[in-house]
Amino acid sequence: MSAALLPLGVIVIDIDPVLLRLGPLALHWYGLMYAAGIAVGLAVVGRYARRQGITGQVLGELAWGTGLAALLGGRLYYVAQTRREWYLAHPLRVLAAWDGGMAFYGALFAGAPLLALLAHRHGVSPWRALDAAALFAPLAQAIGRVGNLINGDVVGYPSALPWATSYTNSGSFAVHGVAYQPAAAYELLFSLALFALLWRARGWDQAPGSLFALYLCLYAAGQFVLFYWRDNPLLALGLKQAQLTSLAVLAAAGPLLWWRIRQIREAQPDSGRPGSAP
Repeated sequence: MSAALLPLGVIVIDIDPVLLRLGPLALHWYGLMYAAGIAVGLAVVGRYARRQGITGQVLGELAWGTGLAALLGGRLYYVAQTRREWYLAHPLRVLAAWDGGMAFYGALFAGAPLLALLAHRHGVSPWRALDAAALFAPLAQAIGRVGNLINGDVVGYPSALPWATSYTNSGSFAVHGVAYQPAAAYELLFSLALFALLWRARGWDQAPGSLFALYLCLYAAGQFVLFYWRDNPLLALGLKQAQLTSLAVLAAAGPLLWWRIRQIREAQPDSGRPGSAP
């Protein structure tokens, strides 16, 4: 689709993915947005974490270790499922996450177990630490998606919808002159909605870990649906890699959520039966 044939009302994005160049160094919008997401996420979740017995110092130590593991896991998972041959030929680009390219499931699989381990070593309930992470993740991810929007590295299929996006900057990853469904914007809106729901649910009477299990279920279900609009190759059964991973996460998170809910129900006194204490 040439630029002249772009549908009317298409959203044109002509932003250089590199915000600032200082000689050989470059500050990318992608990295800046993810750094901003981490900072805002920690600031918002900090009060909740303190109520869960996680002091500011411990939260910082948990964040550093978990954040590094999540970034490494997210990047390696992306490399493993995308352009493996190219990265084998260019091994120095494997860790070039500032160019774009992170798979959040990789961040989840690497970060969550390490967070639980670090919390245990600091004398903090791993379940409560994971609940705090469940609030942090969608908010940080929503802000990070702004970087994807600027990069053009997360797009849907070519589209004539009035909110389709077209990239014109030479530094963007998307093909020029093509209008795409804005998959990164869909992800951003979903992440904000997920954060709002979990933030509201944080005060419900629940067993530690319930919030994290609920997050896993909702995130996996959302990814399964959203990837129908993502321009990613099919892998098996007419589904994409992230959709198959989502099904596996749902299969594990569903029983986990049921178990944690059952824990709080069993801990509550049964005051409704005859003869029970008022």
